[in-house]
Amino acid sequence: ILFLSFLVVETDTDNGLVLVELHPPNPWNTEPRTPEDLAFGEVQVTYLTHACMDLKLGEIRMIFDPWLTGPAFARGWWLLHEPPSDWLERLCRADLIYISHMHSDHLSYPTLKYLAERRPDVPIFVGKTERPVFWYLSQSGIKLTNINIIPFGVWQQVDENLRFMILMDGVHPEMDTCIIVEYKGHKILNTVDCTRPNGGKLPEKVDLMMSDFAGGASGFPMVFSGGQFTEEWKARFIKIERKKLLNYKAQLVMDLKPKIYCPFAGYFVEAHPSDSYIKETNLKNDADELNKLIKKKCNEVLTWTPKPGATLDLARMLKDPTDSMGIVDPPARTKLFKDFWDFKPYITTLRAAVDDEIFHYPSWVKEYYVWAGFKGYNLVIETDDDFNPLPGGYSYFVDFWDLSFPSKRPSRDNPYEEIKARVSIMRHVVKHGLLWDDLYIGFQIRLQRDPDIYHHQFWNHFQIKLPVTPPDWKSFLAKCKQNPN
Repeated sequence: ILFLSFLVVETDTDNGLVLVELHPPNPWNTEPRTPEDLAFGEVQVTYLTHACMDLKLGEIRMIFDPWLTGPAFARGWWLLHEPPSDWLERLCRADLIYISHMHSDHLSYPTLKYLAERRPDVPIFVGKTERPVFWYLSQSGIKLTNINIIPFGVWQQVDENLRFMILMDGVHPEMDTCIIVEYKGHKILNTVDCTRPNGGKLPEKVDLMMSDFAGGASGFPMVFSGGQFTEEWKARFIKIERKKLLNYKAQLVMDLKPKIYCPFAGYFVEAHPSDSYIKETNLKNDADELNKLIKKKCNEVLTWTPKPGATLDLARMLKDPTDSMGIVDPPARTKLFKDFWDFKPYITTLRAAVDDEIFHYPSWVKEYYVWAGFKGYNLVIETDDDFNPLPGGYSYFVDFWDLSFPSKRPSRDNPYEEIKARVSIMRHVVKHGLLWDDLYIGFQIRLQRDPDIYHHQFWNHFQIKLPVTPPDWKSFLAKCKQNPN
């Protein structure tokens, strides 16, 4: 029964059960290497911001998940920490970059735009997920010329001392990945956002482990209203869930017993003034609190709460954890937390979709949802362009049972979900054929549902399985102009 609590059932096109086998179970044991002595300064890990680490591994520089500028999830997430001022130079001199998955707090197109302008050929490595990590690259206009898609569970040799291996998530194998980096037999494990990394099979006693910790990376329950979703219920739910996550992460560290543990990939803030309600209610775990819990339960594990620009020297920490040079923090006057975000250029880009010509024709609704390809599920959805009705905006029904577009809610008994979306975000997503993570994880919608049940098939489709090519709006406009009625 405990095992089944981690099982997510997926079906194929014929409603058959889809099983994903993680094989081999312990691929990191292939060609095992005995750890060698490390010189001081030979392996250094520098925290930049959120999930971005800069690793010096002998003569090689490797960077994880560079989100270093701009927002994530449309305009919902912004960086909490101020990255070091030389972040772009660090990015440009990287020998390889690992991007764990397609969520925009890990795959940051605003960041990669700066990189591509200076060094488009930097080697970028991603896992061979069902939905390609860089599915949107050709539409983004960003020119990156050296993207490498590699299979799971296979060592990738970088030089005689360095290799790495990408592993899938056991709950979300279609998109989430994690990584093991090994240098001279010393392992660094980064589980990133994986819910069940490698199905729960991970190497024990690695030298350094890092993982997410904060929670709050979901629209539930902050964007919900009606029924049980009172402010008191939300506060109680958030408190319980964050505590459960804290205990789960502490237990995972206790089970794996890494020599050093670092919580990261949770340093974001809902900074835009219009999201102040989310910021106030979407409380997150504290990294220091997690590290204190780990120390209480498993005192032999060293913990590191990173500051932007701080560097951990692995050799020093392994030899003597009390070495004052083992972790070097940034200078005392360094600005650690952001107090200014340049909202304007990103908000302007999003708002550009509002007056796009396609939205002059009400038939865009049918065009879009037919393109989306979700059908045969007894759900009715209503969307509005803003959290308050927008004059001249669209309010419409989609009946996904037969993919029809009735003028009012059907009289038959059916599940119903009302979605109110900010006009700029909804139209930006529709125009570019983007996944609905920007809406849901980015807190850009408000939801009510009747009955109060989660529609996994619907959300899984719109967050993961939309077509990888956008709607053909050029042909749509041509048809509309030929037949305006």
